[in-house]
Amino acid sequence: MKIKEIEINQLETERLILIPFTQDICENILYNDYELLYEQGYKRGKSWPDLDMMDTIPKIIGNLSINDYVTGFESWLIIKKDTQEIIGDVGYKGYNFEFQNIDIGYGIITEERGKGFAEEATRELIRWAFSQEIVKEITAKCFIDNAQSINLLKKLGFIQIHENEHVIDWSLKIT
Repeated sequence: MKIKEIEINQLETERLILIPFTQDICENILYNDYELLYEQGYKRGKSWPDLDMMDTIPKIIGNLSINDYVTGFESWLIIKKDTQEIIGDVGYKGYNFEFQNIDIGYGIITEERGKGFAEEATRELIRWAFSQEIVKEITAKCFIDNAQSINLLKKLGFIQIHENEHVIDWSLKIT
């Protein structure tokens, strides 16, 4: 079973633009080539891409290769509207047909943390996902000692469903 190709090329919030990663963008980032992003008018944030982003790129490529096109249930770039700087990413690790759910993750460069960008981007991507009518649940994971992520997930309405010595599992269901 396949998900249809995404019909939009960006989402917008008050302060942010979210654009989906493509195979070309990912491959270019791996080779330290940002020309494709520059051509769209975007700039690299001070420390973007950081090591976490570079570790995530091969996973994003793997998710994109499942369908050979962008579905929206992969990762999205987070861009500040006022400066056009890329400051992080938010996204899903693919769609689970059996449970009709997706697992969300996010990352913001150090210089932009604590300004509400992760909440704003994640809230918009959650809104978009539930509007697709195939998503019944969004899950998340965070380390047990990551107070910022714990607070963000609670603020977004996620409920803690499991905890072990390292990780907390969270769930947000459509209402």
